[in-house]
Amino acid sequence: MSDREGTLTALKPASLKEAREAVLDTAGRISVAGAGTAADWAGRLGPVDAVFDTTGLSGVITHNPGDMTVSVHAGTPLRALQEELAKHGQHLSFDAARVADGATVGGLVATADAGPSALVHGTLRDLVIGATTLLADGAVVRSGGHVIKNVAGFDLAKLLHGSYGTLGALVEVVLRLHPVPKAVGTVVVECDLAEAARLGREVLASQLEPTAVEWLSSGRLLVRIDSTDEALPARLERLTRLLGDGAAVAEADVWGEHAALTRGTEGAAVLRIGVKPSVLPGVLEGLPAAAATAGLGTGVATVSVPGTAVAEAHAAVHAAGGTSVLRSRPADLDAPAWGPPPSALAVLKAVKQRFDPDGRFGPGRYDPWEIS
Repeated sequence: MSDREGTLTALKPASLKEAREAVLDTAGRISVAGAGTAADWAGRLGPVDAVFDTTGLSGVITHNPGDMTVSVHAGTPLRALQEELAKHGQHLSFDAARVADGATVGGLVATADAGPSALVHGTLRDLVIGATTLLADGAVVRSGGHVIKNVAGFDLAKLLHGSYGTLGALVEVVLRLHPVPKAVGTVVVECDLAEAARLGREVLASQLEPTAVEWLSSGRLLVRIDSTDEALPARLERLTRLLGDGAAVAEADVWGEHAALTRGTEGAAVLRIGVKPSVLPGVLEGLPAAAATAGLGTGVATVSVPGTAVAEAHAAVHAAGGTSVLRSRPADLDAPAWGPPPSALAVLKAVKQRFDPDGRFGPGRYDPWEIS
């Protein structure tokens, strides 16, 4: 269950019981790690005495196809879960780029990651309906369950979304599922950001019900539609007409470029920003972005900027009423991971004090806000 490498204890439990014993038997500060696909996101991790590795907590616990819910161990790679669910014609409607890299369910929840389909299905905050969490004092906290409409009690699952492992170790997760689309198609049009914003508004105001509307800094607007085999051709034809000259149905998978851009460009710092969709184009125009993706319906963008421009970018997003967090960065970059403190900072500190009063989990993740 644990071993020593220098002064750092490695914890890799294979059950909730082992996880609780590991935390209780370990003194000092703890970091929570999964597949490592977001190890350098948010604030740099401070000194810790132990690493809680969730990858030993993997696999489906209960799948209820009729209720379209599944409970899984938090260390389960979402890619593997999707493969299992596909046998039943179901999936988790979530398409962040890190899924292909082996990201775990717990890690994706903890980092508040999301993909283009958040336009329709929301983030994991909307798809997680229950969670089991282990706190620093060994307490096991359960919230939610397999009933989608169950909202009784404190919704800890939503609180853990974007917590970066600072409140406790997520051990089990219950997820809401959707049917796998029968047919999927994408229309592409070459355009700059201003034109993409105009076209995006028209598409979103139409009855075409796109599942993703994303602009890429390579100068392309991608609009995806999920449908049936019978209805898809006509819907794509209507979409192509709406987008005008130059619009065409993609003959191959064009979303690989989107995934690559969210990972950033070599030597740059990568920021994830969120603002009102109406102001997103203006914010992006004002940033020295080397590469970017922009969710024109969600207001969420991933932007690669020079390391020297990180603080400037944070300030611009904050001035627009949005939020921003540093994802990846050069190893030698000393730049703030977060923008100016939010108005709710006192609440965030109170939550941290309530769940982890001794500051054991995830030190440094919210620096420079001084929450941990």
